Amino acid sequence: MSTILLKSNIKPRSLRSVFPWVYDCCSLKRNKTNYIPNIFKLAWIKNFSSNADDTVQKKTNIQPNYSVFHKYEKIMDAPPGTFSGSSDRFNGITVESEAEYEADDTDFECKLKKSLIHWKDCKRRCIWFKVKTEHADWIPRLVKFGFDYHHAKPGYAMLCYWLPTEEEPNLPKYAHTMLGVGGVLINDKNEILVVRDRYAQIPNSWKLPGGFVEPKEKLVDATIREVLEETGIDSTFITVISFRHTHIGNFDCSDIYAVLALKPKNMDIHLEEREITKAQWMPIEEYLKHPKVHETNRNFLKIYLEYKKRNLTFVCENAVHQILNVDYELYYMKFHDKESNL
Repeated sequence: MSTILLKSNIKPRSLRSVFPWVYDCCSLKRNKTNYIPNIFKLAWIKNFSSNADDTVQKKTNIQPNYSVFHKYEKIMDAPPGTFSGSSDRFNGITVESEAEYEADDTDFECKLKKSLIHWKDCKRRCIWFKVKTEHADWIPRLVKFGFDYHHAKPGYAMLCYWLPTEEEPNLPKYAHTMLGVGGVLINDKNEILVVRDRYAQIPNSWKLPGGFVEPKEKLVDATIREVLEETGIDSTFITVISFRHTHIGNFDCSDIYAVLALKPKNMDIHLEEREITKAQWMPIEEYLKHPKVHETNRNFLKIYLEYKKRNLTFVCENAVHQILNVDYELYYMKFHDKESNL
């Protein structure tokens, strides 16, 4: 992706010091759409919503076509005494215990050995075994033949074995980054919604409401849900503010923390006491100076205030993948010519 860097007659001031890429990657000139980086131009070319409403578009009813992406094809001509499995687009084989497990299979090791020889002759690459929990007796026998764990989830473990000896394995790592969200909500009294976490690393500190994104949950939906669960405040999406990326997450994972601005629909707080000990609306001036507010959280608010000053949003548009026929979200920067009500 190429990025166009342009000069501006407006001095960067605090925006550059707080969030440098906003100033460096985008022109703040009046004719703004001519200066958007190429990837954002494509967004408009692809016929995304052209109205000025920055809300998330309604979800469309579509039928995903995952087979085009994964391209699993069941093997119909496997030699007798071998596992059948399914081939993938990378010339690998996946065997699922749910389909091929036999409780009285005393010849498992012989069957596996014969299968490995056949797959090597066919120049297959990676062999995957998806083993359900109730078929876990397969696992030690697979390990004996050189299989190793790739990942595990509730209900199954996935083991793999790289066959080619002349080619280095280039298997994708399993999901290695956790995703969390936080919400910046400001009411009509210029107060920000803050909470105290029961298990905070810094006792009695104030932070933004939020939490982890659930599997297959959208960033916007997750942020709205987490804020509602913790504080009872319902809200609508305004803009993405910032991302924080670290490598000290749980389970040796990296961690991405997305901060979104939301517009509150109600003011009355209903506390979720299992994780939150206190929640309140705090004046912005107090929040920016409060000794129990982490500097990073103060910066999130400063960035958002700069967005408002410069009539800038980082919007979310829904689109549909042309081949896979699945919906996805495109995030991009958008300028507003008129005074914004962010």
